[in-house]
Amino acid sequence: MTESEATRDALSAAPSILHGFYADPNLIEFDGVFYLYPTSDGLADWAATTFSVFSSTDLVRWDDRGVIFSVAEDTTWAHGHAWAPAISRRGGRFYLYFTADQDNIGVAAADSPLGPFADSGRPLVAAGQFSGRAIDPAVFVDDDGSHYLLWGNTVAHLVKLNEDMVSFDPEAVSSWDLPGFREAAWMHRRGSTYFLSWSQNDTREEDYRVHYATSSSPRGPWADQGVLLSKHPDRGIYGTGHHSILRVPGTDDWLIAYHRFSIPGGDGHRREVTIDRLRHTADGRLEIVEPSTSPIHVDHFRSTITP
Repeated sequence: MTESEATRDALSAAPSILHGFYADPNLIEFDGVFYLYPTSDGLADWAATTFSVFSSTDLVRWDDRGVIFSVAEDTTWAHGHAWAPAISRRGGRFYLYFTADQDNIGVAAADSPLGPFADSGRPLVAAGQFSGRAIDPAVFVDDDGSHYLLWGNTVAHLVKLNEDMVSFDPEAVSSWDLPGFREAAWMHRRGSTYFLSWSQNDTREEDYRVHYATSSSPRGPWADQGVLLSKHPDRGIYGTGHHSILRVPGTDDWLIAYHRFSIPGGDGHRREVTIDRLRHTADGRLEIVEPSTSPIHVDHFRSTITP
């Protein structure tokens, strides 16, 4: 595809919601404000060392709230390769989970979603502790308030976090060999159904995509349901993956944030973030996600969100 063709096709895809190159977005809502925690992109070998956060009240206008944590400066055990942040709140504290040094998962805590975050002082999941690579953390909060950590590359892992949010029982880890699983496991629940979704292929490939399965338990077993989100070559959309899913508070409307190759001319090191609708079906499955042609606005769901 020529650059002019890519530019033309980009007109049929919603623009990136953040200015610049970002990937691996964790979309979440706290007290009536939406936040995005992404990986900083545009660097060879994904060599970012810091994490920034963005906030919005309408899902369209996003404010850069600055750097909230530096792997190089705020830890004593890691130097760089700051990837795939994930965040959760418990008891008035906010916990930031992150990949560092390509094969470790750390955790830092703060009194605000904007930081500053203080590191726990050690990896939560260390390189070689479990099969596969220790990357791409995500947090699932079940209806009973239990917090689960997911992570993994080539093998997916899940474990219930202890109440301190910075430890877990290694003997309680569940591990799965999912169809085509590469990385970026994410879990959400609607009613009695648990949905586990993940990225297949390599983020540098045009066919990077999201697959999903369902279960009646967060620990499986899982019924494979196929591809949820994939490329649209006719619209210049490639490399759609590493997502997060959020229910719009007070509604039964859902959002999926993910990255794709930047349009035009992007690749696996120049990625951008976008948000689309996620729709559940009456039979307990998910509709295939169709990339939108315009930004998602909170007014599409309800006129206001009250903290």
